[in-house]
Amino acid sequence: MRVGLIVPGFSADAADWCIPALRHLARALARTDAVRVVAVRYPYRAGRYAIEGAEVIAVGGADARRGAALGVWRTTLGLLQQEHRRQKFDVLHAFWATESGFLTAIAGRLLRIPTLVSLAGGELVSLPTIAYGDQRMAWERLKIRASLRLTSAVSAGSRYLLALAQRHVPGNRLKLAPLGVDLDLFSPSSIALARTNKLIHVGTLTPVKDQTTLLRAFRIVHQQSPHTRLTIVGDGPLRPKLEALTHELGLSDAVQFRGEVDHATLPAVYQSGCGFVLTSHHEAQGMVAIEAAACGLPVAGTRVGVIPELASSAEAVAAVGAVEALAAALAITLDSPDRRAEHALEHARTEFGLARCTARFRDLYAELVSP
Repeated sequence: MRVGLIVPGFSADAADWCIPALRHLARALARTDAVRVVAVRYPYRAGRYAIEGAEVIAVGGADARRGAALGVWRTTLGLLQQEHRRQKFDVLHAFWATESGFLTAIAGRLLRIPTLVSLAGGELVSLPTIAYGDQRMAWERLKIRASLRLTSAVSAGSRYLLALAQRHVPGNRLKLAPLGVDLDLFSPSSIALARTNKLIHVGTLTPVKDQTTLLRAFRIVHQQSPHTRLTIVGDGPLRPKLEALTHELGLSDAVQFRGEVDHATLPAVYQSGCGFVLTSHHEAQGMVAIEAAACGLPVAGTRVGVIPELASSAEAVAAVGAVEALAAALAITLDSPDRRAEHALEHARTEFGLARCTARFRDLYAELVSP
């Protein structure tokens, strides 16, 4: 099948892991299908190159806004038309229902190609207190509404997101189709390791990830179990404030800020822990939680994305921002990590493996091409 993936950004070269889950998907699809990736914004320069069997066409839209953005849109739509003339697309698949989904839905209508738009971020939420969510802005709401109405089908990567999407997507066009993790890369250690007392958190240090609640909940856990440690992987604008809060809470010796790590080294980070925690206000899916589960860690966190699906029990899931409930969830997870890890690992392998998730997308493409 000839598949066009339309995305905001993609790897600029083999060493660049921009949005790893999309690169894994493109690689898996390219094993049997002709895949062309159209990257609207990143890389910042226009170009054409190949990565892992997929042909990448960079529009080079960079950070063009307002009037300049219209030029990026014209260029993208013209490029899709030219590519379709050069070698017809069977299906167009966009990630995010904002700009990339909007352009894909329009191109599909103009070129009479079936389209799939995958919700992949904050398209359907409005969280003004932390300045997050595309529903806060009228212009974004308009693009999303048009994207979801004009496309042939819409997919969501978690049951949580599927429930949010039901009131936005008319008819029966809404499908559950998560992105998958590479189970060859993310797997339990082949070396028998003793369970540590370290919790792992991976995420950008921004308000939507809510590491403030994480630190306050961890203080309660640490008071009850002084040997417990927390490693925070990722960087972002809130790092100085979070480090100051760590000191204020008396956790400087118990919390480590690792900063950003290379994607290929993440498995070793997960394997070094005894549990994984994600405390976001919103997650469309939560790839890091699936990666951790695939590496054999039990998962706990807030009731967003795939956390409720991966957690071994309702007690391991807390409401957003609920410090004491989250502390209880962490304590329960640490109490019997091996048993809870079995549930997360099995679910990651059966529902979120790259091969299975790629096959699910292929099935959706086939439905759209031959309804």
